[in-house]
Amino acid sequence: MIALVQRVSQASVSVDSSEVARIGAGILILLGVHVDDTDEDGAWLARKCANLRIFPDDDGAMNRSLVDAGGEALVVSQFTLYGDAIRGNRPSYIAAARPEKAEPLYESFVGHLAGELGREVLQGRFGAMMDVSLVNDGPVTIWLEGKGVRSCIVHGESD
Repeated sequence: MIALVQRVSQASVSVDSSEVARIGAGILILLGVHVDDTDEDGAWLARKCANLRIFPDDDGAMNRSLVDAGGEALVVSQFTLYGDAIRGNRPSYIAAARPEKAEPLYESFVGHLAGELGREVLQGRFGAMMDVSLVNDGPVTIWLEGKGVRSCIVHGESD
């Protein structure tokens, strides 16, 4: 799995011009699911996202996690994170899990994250064309790869 984590002062998702989710200060996670991902990968990545120290402490240093800061979380599925454009200009999405596998793992990730945070996690609508709006705070954007991801997928190298 890939999680593109953005610290935000606000974020929202709309489908067909209708808002389906909105958060204030917290994190927006764009989540890609790989063909080889498992529920264990999602649990590991959810724990990593919840405890990622990207929020400022009293001295302004990034020493606090989302758990510590009490912020909100919004998760949006994004298979295009697995787009491979090494050859040619049209990305291949062969490494992205098909919807029938990706959706349950996406939902499981959201559940694991909610468990880590002890509160509801808002989400976009899986498989829909979404308009995602955000105000990146900092800006702070972190790319996290689940432990099941091999570097060859991201960097186009062979095993």
